[in-house]
Amino acid sequence: MSISKRAAAEFIGTFWLVLGGCGSAVLAGAVPLGIAFAGVSLAFGLTVLTGVYALGHISGGHFNPAVSVGLLVAKRFPGKDLVPYIIAQVAGAVAAAAVLYVIASGKPGYELGRFAANGYGEHSPFSYALPAALVCEVVMTFMFLIVILGATDARAPKGFAGLAIGLALTLIHLISIPVTATSVNPARSTGPALFVGGWALSQLWLFWVAPIVGAALAGVVYPALAGEDRKG
Repeated sequence: MSISKRAAAEFIGTFWLVLGGCGSAVLAGAVPLGIAFAGVSLAFGLTVLTGVYALGHISGGHFNPAVSVGLLVAKRFPGKDLVPYIIAQVAGAVAAAAVLYVIASGKPGYELGRFAANGYGEHSPFSYALPAALVCEVVMTFMFLIVILGATDARAPKGFAGLAIGLALTLIHLISIPVTATSVNPARSTGPALFVGGWALSQLWLFWVAPIVGAALAGVVYPALAGEDRKG
């Protein structure tokens, strides 16, 4: 499959993730009788689950720069494709945030608010400080990549990877929405931050650094575990 087709699939998949996940938070997360944290968590999981099954056979279904980095470190992804994938993922996230803004702003009296942007300190949903946010994002992304690497291992049951990955992302959101509004995905964080500006852009660095560190660590740890298993 050509890099242009794989990058296009990554654009669409990331677009769907941000539109579905952030869209659920912005449009339905806080309204009366809305879906609340649990519903938003499920929405993020469902976007990845459906996206992986729809597009994974084209691009691998990363939809996340941290996932691409983790797979690269684990030697599951070629380095020459990393930059095109990240560009496509960020572009998809920004496009989704733009569509979401157009929809959300169609309501009379609309105010942008946090627009599903990630933050720490006073911009954390429950005022978690920078160290807590940093640890949370590193650990959650580490575990996300462990699930991805394990579920897509050649020895894993076939056909269930998308389900495991989607459920893992749901669980991650159930844990960490109160802390950072959950990133574990630099592209997902970048799209809304560009519209919120100000504090969201000033804090965006953490939502690039922490997920990439967590993913890279998993890219080292999982192959070491798998290698030990093969020897056994």
